[in-house]
Amino acid sequence: MTQDPMHEALLEARAAAARGEIPVGAVVLGPDGRILARAGNRTEADNDPTAHAEILALRAVAALRNSPRLPDCDLVVTLEPCPMCAHAISLFRVRRLIFGAYDPKGGGVDHGPRIYESASCHHRPDIVGGVRETESATLLRDFFREKRQ
Repeated sequence: MTQDPMHEALLEARAAAARGEIPVGAVVLGPDGRILARAGNRTEADNDPTAHAEILALRAVAALRNSPRLPDCDLVVTLEPCPMCAHAISLFRVRRLIFGAYDPKGGGVDHGPRIYESASCHHRPDIVGGVRETESATLLRDFFREKRQ
């Protein structure tokens, strides 16, 4: 039975929230659809503002393959990538980006600088947004609501 990649990314996001991290999770799929790496945000745990789920998962696959390019891989992430992650996805040459919730405030794909529409962007992945959007957005909203209390 094939796993639902967004479900797996949501599990990573929930685990990140349980650690006090912003609940974003990501998985990288190989050409056969098998999960090669998974990660949740670790910016607080690692004291690293670049330790976003997308970056961590992509780095893990690049290390596994001993290659900085992943042209046959897909990235599934629970939130529209920020500009930093969107550009990294381009540099990794990811085939397809699938994300959950849209991020009007901090996104870099459909919002903000729209990295893939920039002339300086040399690779644009196929993009599918809004996959299990409500579930992803609710997880984030609930996390921030609890933080404000």
